[in-house]
Amino acid sequence: MDPYEQFNEQIKSAAEIFKQVDKKEVIRVISHLDADGISACSIIIKLLNSDNRKYSISIVQQLNKNVLSQLTSEPYNCFIFTDIGSGMISGINEQLRGRKIFVLDHHSIEKSDDFGGIVFVNPHLSGIDGGKEISGAGVVFKFACAVDKNMEELAHIAIIGAIGDLQEQNGFLRLNDEILKTAIEKNKIKVIKGLRIFGAQTKPLHKALEYCTDPYIPGVSGSESGAIQFLYQIGIEPKNRNGWKKIVHLDKEDMKKLVTGIIMKRLNEAKPEDVLGNVYILPHEEEESPTRDAKEFATLLNACGRLGRASLGIGACLGDNKIKQQAIKSLGDYKKEIVNALNWYNENKFSDSIFWGKGFVIINAKSNVMSTIIGTLASILSKSNIMTNNNFILSMAQAIEGNTKVSLRTTNNLNGAFDLKKIIEEMINGIGNAEAGGHQNAAGAIIPSDKEEIFIESAKEVLGRHVIEEGVN
Repeated sequence: MDPYEQFNEQIKSAAEIFKQVDKKEVIRVISHLDADGISACSIIIKLLNSDNRKYSISIVQQLNKNVLSQLTSEPYNCFIFTDIGSGMISGINEQLRGRKIFVLDHHSIEKSDDFGGIVFVNPHLSGIDGGKEISGAGVVFKFACAVDKNMEELAHIAIIGAIGDLQEQNGFLRLNDEILKTAIEKNKIKVIKGLRIFGAQTKPLHKALEYCTDPYIPGVSGSESGAIQFLYQIGIEPKNRNGWKKIVHLDKEDMKKLVTGIIMKRLNEAKPEDVLGNVYILPHEEEESPTRDAKEFATLLNACGRLGRASLGIGACLGDNKIKQQAIKSLGDYKKEIVNALNWYNENKFSDSIFWGKGFVIINAKSNVMSTIIGTLASILSKSNIMTNNNFILSMAQAIEGNTKVSLRTTNNLNGAFDLKKIIEEMINGIGNAEAGGHQNAAGAIIPSDKEEIFIESAKEVLGRHVIEEGVN
């Protein structure tokens, strides 16, 4: 059978089983705290609300033995895991045996021949790469539509999840593209060709250019004075009568100047024209709001999740205007935490906290950076020009209960040559009570804090080996 037909059969079968669950059951929902996990959770909540079902929600940083142990002691008979669970199938089977379990996910699957009675929906089961083709929110969206076709109205939320999970590479692969078409048909998303610069709706023009690292603009990215000078050089006045201009305020003539100017600045880059691409606008959202551009919406959800305010992100996805305003306020706090993390990095980059290897760097922030922000720090550094010679970025920060959160990113994944989840699994091999998760382009782990030194030595060996094998400079 065709892999896509097979995947659709998985979804139909899971939907039919879900319809048989007694309406009296209170359904326990567990989802991941990133933009994709919050989007996935929002879609399942909308489905449960429309189906008049009761539920209880938890948003978690990582599904591990401790979380499963807590769930075991709860009185619920039906559990739904969204954007999480594939790496802990045997643990779920063991701890929640006898309960009705749904796992709706897109991550790599833990090697297990026995899924027990779990209703498992994952594109990898059909030979489709879930890390690239569809997000966790996309899997939940397809499941929800199979239960209730009216759920197609939430196609845009699945696309926000996919963008948050870095699956948009100036377009989408087949499964996400099908969802995008639904969102366009429902008038929930409008795709325009424009500058791929974050903050077009919300940031002053010079600030959007200063903070632009993907694509990188030489002499402009990272420099406020450089950005303002650049605008004057190309004949754009940065201010109007109301204050600083934003990208959305530019007329066609100024936009043409800006695009040409950026491409000229990037002439020495491999693809200078990469500044242009698809921009995903949500026409039903207010102009100049962080919820108007799907990329900014995804960042808003990340902010809520990583600050422990996932419920605000869910409310924003479900269109609650009051909660949406509270979620938007969280963006300011999130930016402060990111600035704190970047400042700590800049002050400590030549200290014992950071190890510079050939082709990799290991950043150990201990308790100086929030554990929920440490992956964001690695992602920002991976897109900056600072790390050009350091292909792997491994970052660590201490979480709660004596654990350390680890994140792994690359500056250039050489057309998917590396599978970061497999690499991080190699690092934790032999380290007791350590657990890995994630996918090809972004992976993480939780390790006991008292095993940090052993882990770092293992990481040096594993990363050094992969650098040599792939011939990374």
